[in-house]
Amino acid sequence: MSETLAVEARNVYKVFGRKPQEAVRRLRDGAARTELAGLGTAAVIDASLSVRRGEIFVVMGLSGSGKSTLIRLLNGLLEPTAGEVRVMGEPITGVPAKRLREVRRRHISMVFQHFALLPHRTVLDNIAYGLEVQGAPAAERRARATEVLQLVGLDGWGDKLPSELSGGMQQRVGIARALAADTDVLLMDEAFSALDPLIRREMQEQLIELQASLGKTIVFITHDLNEAMFLGDRIAVMRDGRIVQTGTPEEILTDPATDYVASFVQDVDRARVLTAASVMEPARALVTVAGGPRAAMRTMRDLQTSAALVVGQGRRLLGAVRDRDVMRQVREGRGDLSEVIRDDVAVVSRDDVLSELVEPSVGSALPLAVVDGQQRLLGVIPRVTLLAALGNVSSDTMEIPVVVEPPATVPVDAMTTVLRETAPDSPDVPAVEREEVRA
Repeated sequence: MSETLAVEARNVYKVFGRKPQEAVRRLRDGAARTELAGLGTAAVIDASLSVRRGEIFVVMGLSGSGKSTLIRLLNGLLEPTAGEVRVMGEPITGVPAKRLREVRRRHISMVFQHFALLPHRTVLDNIAYGLEVQGAPAAERRARATEVLQLVGLDGWGDKLPSELSGGMQQRVGIARALAADTDVLLMDEAFSALDPLIRREMQEQLIELQASLGKTIVFITHDLNEAMFLGDRIAVMRDGRIVQTGTPEEILTDPATDYVASFVQDVDRARVLTAASVMEPARALVTVAGGPRAAMRTMRDLQTSAALVVGQGRRLLGAVRDRDVMRQVREGRGDLSEVIRDDVAVVSRDDVLSELVEPSVGSALPLAVVDGQQRLLGVIPRVTLLAALGNVSSDTMEIPVVVEPPATVPVDAMTTVLRETAPDSPDVPAVEREEVRA
């Protein structure tokens, strides 16, 4: 197992029934799930997944898809009929019960749908329970539980009983208990499905914040596609016991592997899933500040656009130039392009979701510039590309302009004339025309 992987399942099957091994053999030979009469019920069929350390990996599927059985295979509550599961490099299939308990105690914590809190224990004692099982001293358990209690926003509630807390607060206690155990992997089985929508969204956001600060590996089970898209770094979609597609939310939304996945994602709010990085295009109307005004004007002439983005050393975005300003520089014989660079370019991050791009796009005549943390230009998003992405229109069926603004205010012929008048020996002017200019 790779050092970058926290959980790995290889060709895992789980069949409940009289003849599970025979059922697996039939499935491997191509039998359908419905063709196992008398042999058993196949809950998980040939499932393989690799969960990287520090990511939120979501397993999504409708009721009966096999996702809850799969998570029980990942934590060792069920033994696979065939296949192998490893957690932090250690096998949990085919090992003695004592060894399995040790691996689970050190590496795996669970967060359940219905909280599973101990009703007679205080909030603080519930949080410390996993450490108690691990044999930690009482003082250490209390200190760690108090620390995690603050982390999940329940400071001051440690002496309360679970019955005194709201559903959302009880689920925070469940998450805190898993965090207090300080295991590498958190398995969350429909952890937020019992909460009302507002509290559910709040818990989703807090989970992302906790994961970002603590770097835990989380395997999250859900039947809610919007929840999967919001939480998941990657998503595995299950149907009838099989994983039919694994990918990032953007990949699943823009390139569904099957008609089933396509129908599943058709009603997803694309504006809150797709990011700038997923729809950006290479910048064509692009010049370097070192190239000077003449190079900028040639680029705009060739692309038939009235503006261009300007980058400096290391592709750092400096701003944009307009055709009329550059032409004036050429006429006056000025060579410093930086004199006419304008800083009114709308800049966005690669991780900004599309819903955050609409307002800056509407207010900008130029495409949105996508930059990284060092202001290096990564790509651009023309307004028409943004609208196509929001409307789920394939850009392959429409022409995407580089600059979304009215046509160039100065005809291309006029730009060529300026080039000829200011530098008849320019290599951009054909030899015959250079002779005509001299004449």
